Amino acid sequence: MQVLQVQLEVGPDPAEVGRARRWARSRLVVSGIQDDEPLAETLVLLISELVTNAVVHTGCPAVLRMLFAAEGGVRVEVADTSDRPPQPRHAEGDDTNGRGLELVDGLADRWGWQPEGAGKSIWCEVDRAAPATPSPGRGPGPGSGPGASVAPGRVHC
Repeated sequence: MQVLQVQLEVGPDPAEVGRARRWARSRLVVSGIQDDEPLAETLVLLISELVTNAVVHTGCPAVLRMLFAAEGGVRVEVADTSDRPPQPRHAEGDDTNGRGLELVDGLADRWGWQPEGAGKSIWCEVDRAAPATPSPGRGPGPGSGPGASVAPGRVHC
């Protein structure tokens, strides 16, 4: 399996999320995924959510990676320096926060997280041939579970 990987360093500023979206769109086009394809919109939304989570919840720089498989699938990874596992929350009514990982779970074919260096990497995968719709049995990958929940908070970079 051939894989093309591209990456972008993201600063700890929420304004970096917009830069990450623009960068991702340009890399998707170069990889053969046209800007008007539903897959492109799904991937940009996933990237936006994962980068936002990394920047907002850690306050530290992060690295965004996109891996393009020869078969057409795309894997998105966002690595940060926090060793705190992701904490899915459930937003209620008019809440303005707490929907990020729910969106990732609903849009990605697979997602999870794993330790990486002193921090972690949160990843998701979207298969090009299959529509990105929820399916039973998906959810967090390795490192998730009842013991993985932690109180939200910032960490030192």
